[in-house]
Amino acid sequence: MVSRAERSAFADWWWTVDRWLLSGLGTLMVLGIVLTMAGSPPVAERLGLSTFHFVNRQVLFLSFGAIVLIGISFLSPRQVRRAALGLFVVGMGLVILALLFGVEVKGSRRWILGVQPSEFVKPAFVILAAWAFSEGARRRDVPGTLLAMGLLPITIIPLVMQPDIGQTMLISIVWASLFFMAGLHWLWVGGIGGMGVVGGFAAYYYLPHVRLRVEKFLDPGTGAMPSDTFQVDTAMESFISGGWFGKGPGEGTMKRILPDSHTDFIFAVTGEEFGVLFCMVIVGVFAVIVLRGLYVASRNEDPFCRFAAAGLIMLFGVQSAINMAVNLHLMPAKGMTLPFISYGGSSLISLAIGMGFLIAVTRRRPRAEIARPVSDT
Repeated sequence: MVSRAERSAFADWWWTVDRWLLSGLGTLMVLGIVLTMAGSPPVAERLGLSTFHFVNRQVLFLSFGAIVLIGISFLSPRQVRRAALGLFVVGMGLVILALLFGVEVKGSRRWILGVQPSEFVKPAFVILAAWAFSEGARRRDVPGTLLAMGLLPITIIPLVMQPDIGQTMLISIVWASLFFMAGLHWLWVGGIGGMGVVGGFAAYYYLPHVRLRVEKFLDPGTGAMPSDTFQVDTAMESFISGGWFGKGPGEGTMKRILPDSHTDFIFAVTGEEFGVLFCMVIVGVFAVIVLRGLYVASRNEDPFCRFAAAGLIMLFGVQSAINMAVNLHLMPAKGMTLPFISYGGSSLISLAIGMGFLIAVTRRRPRAEIARPVSDT
């Protein structure tokens, strides 16, 4: 145990971080390893890889992610803003390069150099939007709101071009939430909401794969091929097969025919092998993290830290909710991972960066440090 009298950098960090958030995130990381062991072996065998190929890589990614998360959590708010700016510039540059030279996977160009750069843009975008909104609310001489409004199209237009509607929707929801938090006039809020509705209809009419998913979700009897909803249908069968208490670790059968059982649909594998009650426990862990994050954000006296913490925890919570809703067939498929549980290097490291930013901006700091000007990045 670290003494309060100790004045080292680690002691200062330990007594200022929110240990509830750290504990919740650590719990998810452990669950990520256990559940990857349940869901990934059949996928590895189908691909001709060693049985625990994805498990070993998940341990590697999570270990590196934990180091990244802890390291970033030592940053000051000013350093967080500067790191986010650099990450955003590099991430958007790679998104554009992926559009031009990336490998096409399932009709989208999202990958380049073995990474999905849009994942790293998300936490950086939240920090920059939070800084812009907080400065606009705090100082009349800074056009923060205009900067935040310009930041959104700069970010989502390349994502729509990939196309990556899931990430676009996630970023837009978080941005709209920050816009609402900024206390702007209800006319603005209504206008932004109207633009969101128009954007949704535009995606439906002009992007065939979006229209197909929506129509198949609303009416499973439409003329789409059975393969279009195979994973969602199999996921639902997994929950039904597992019942309340599950079949037991390693006893699931649906994962053997579920292509993304280790990534987007790992929650369904959990339902079959560990049962619906265990799934509810996982939902509870996510709920504790989100509610604790919002509580800590609401008590923060620094406007930037308050906006940033709220935006980051909403990014985390909305992504979690979307993944679980897709698994339960409550919304059309989005191709979104379950934070710290689904397999995926880019997603895990991006989440570690985002949660590192969250821990950094929610650390308890002296009032004098909070009162310092934050207009510079």
